[in-house]
Amino acid sequence: MKTEMKSVTYLRDREAVIRLTQELVRIESVYRGEGIPGGNEEKVANYVADVLRGFAIETYVEEVVPGRPNVIGIVDSGKPGPTLLFEGHTDVVTEGNREAWTYDPFGAEVIDGRMYGRGTNDTKGNLACMITAVHSLLQDGEDFRGKIILCIPCDEEGMMIGIKHFIERGWADGVDGAIICEPEENNVCIAQRGAMRIQVDMYGKMAHGAISWSGINPNWRMARLIVELEKLEKAEQERLGEDPYLKWPSITPTILQAPVKGDAQINVIPDHCRMTLDIRTVPAQDHEELRGKIDAIIEKLKAEDPDFNCELTVLDDRPATATSKDEPVVRAIYEAVQHVTGKQPIYNGVPGATDGTFLHVHGIPIVTIGAGDRDIPHQIDEYVDIEELAETTAIYRDAALRFLNR
Repeated sequence: MKTEMKSVTYLRDREAVIRLTQELVRIESVYRGEGIPGGNEEKVANYVADVLRGFAIETYVEEVVPGRPNVIGIVDSGKPGPTLLFEGHTDVVTEGNREAWTYDPFGAEVIDGRMYGRGTNDTKGNLACMITAVHSLLQDGEDFRGKIILCIPCDEEGMMIGIKHFIERGWADGVDGAIICEPEENNVCIAQRGAMRIQVDMYGKMAHGAISWSGINPNWRMARLIVELEKLEKAEQERLGEDPYLKWPSITPTILQAPVKGDAQINVIPDHCRMTLDIRTVPAQDHEELRGKIDAIIEKLKAEDPDFNCELTVLDDRPATATSKDEPVVRAIYEAVQHVTGKQPIYNGVPGATDGTFLHVHGIPIVTIGAGDRDIPHQIDEYVDIEELAETTAIYRDAALRFLNR
């Protein structure tokens, strides 16, 4: 941290972002399923809305589905200029087994310079950074042109219904650049891997395990498909090589289930098995073309086996993204990192999809950056370094001024 940056503003914002992060983490916002009291983002979203209103920020709360609202904050300078969007989600993944945690997963305890708890890293810490940064501009009466939008959606960890609703409602129209606030060790991330989630259903005929010839075992057929998909993954990796920011494309079988309904029994051949695929792509891949290659594999296996009865369902399709280094929002972040840290910024990529994926599809240049170790999200004893929260707040503040006043 450059000495001159440890100003009154920096130290004030440091204390504010620590406090706000703790307050956010202590409000549980794991989505635990429909109809479970408190098992959604509603309480934390309402808290965030109250915080924004307390800062005299124009605030809107829109329910996406019952109990799962988006919060939108608007800071309009009243002067013509560009529109900058900050995005940070309110939901967090499950804490899992609480007994496995060293610290209370919703305690936000600060130990030896780190704050522990679910969401400290992904991404309530960064949500606090973006709110604190914008409030800091207002506190200091900073002069800027254009408008800032604080996009605070639900459900980033699921099907991203929050950001989709935000876009459908027209909030993203006219945005000139977006900063996606996710844990990236303050690397300047200008690419994201795409994601295809596919469900594969294989059908057979139920029979006694000792009389296998009287049934049709879908597990054998699913196994053949998995082997062929592994070959396709290797072929795609050889064809495309290693992406400089995103490494390798991948095709990963995750859930394998048989039978799909009813109880499993060791001496019963199931009539139905299911697999899910988590496919991660790089910008050089075309999703439609990749889906065509998977379909071709299935048609080949069907031709070889008349009992190969398979159905594919695409559950979600999120393209890979790439943003030019010359985009004003990227340049603003790059220069802000350089100014705040006194170090050469690192360009990088996001290993997974974010809400920024859909903003990118909407035509908005995006850059992803934030506090937190990139390997820590979703882990037991999730944490964020306190000093990194302060640094990120300063970066967001500086980048906003650079982008809006360029």
